[in-house]
Amino acid sequence: MNSGRVNAVADLMTILLAREINDGDTVFFGVSSHMPAIAALLAKNLRAPNCAILNIPGGTDFSVRDLNKFSSASSDILKGAENYFPLSEVFDLSARGGLDVAYLSGIQFDYRGNVNASLIGSYKKPKLRGPGGAGSAALIPTVKKAVIWRTKHDRRTFVENVDFATTRGNIGAIVTPLCVFGFNGNNLFLKSIHEGVEADEVKESTAFPVDTNVPRTEPLTGKELNMLRTIDVKGLRKLEFSLTP
Repeated sequence: MNSGRVNAVADLMTILLAREINDGDTVFFGVSSHMPAIAALLAKNLRAPNCAILNIPGGTDFSVRDLNKFSSASSDILKGAENYFPLSEVFDLSARGGLDVAYLSGIQFDYRGNVNASLIGSYKKPKLRGPGGAGSAALIPTVKKAVIWRTKHDRRTFVENVDFATTRGNIGAIVTPLCVFGFNGNNLFLKSIHEGVEADEVKESTAFPVDTNVPRTEPLTGKELNMLRTIDVKGLRKLEFSLTP
């Protein structure tokens, strides 16, 4: 993906992630989550001034300047934070029904809504080990809405059957460079296809059947783009495109 395409897709995905937050929501992002962290800050500045943003170090009400280039879970987030909410409390909050949105990801997803964050290949001799269950296994079944992002959309990622089912649950949306999926409790379905993406490309890049008779993703606004570029001057939202396996 060339740099111009990366910039456009990073902007699109970040803004779509931000649109999943409503005013007053309590939101969590974890490790390797620069794009969701920027999305949460964007939402707070544009559409959800009263949202509370939680994270692994525990520093709420942080600034983008406190985001470390190499980690969205750095203790730097604590430096400028006004409040402290430890990670252990996040899991308890979600279990009690108090967490509205959690940004999470994975390495495989299938039609039934299974999320694999654990491994590729056989359990005993995997070709690749992922981060494992960690927050996903606990939060996706308990959070009100799990918002998943993945910067690659291909048949190795959106598979017929995941190699390992790490978790399954309350998926509100899966945002990719091509489209947005929803989940109805039984299976994934297409909610929208991004402008400039052909329906056949989505079909060819997805190993399970999809109904592509869906609307186009709502266009980005100038206000959203201007605020995004004001917040994320360092371009942290683009980091994952060079890291995704």
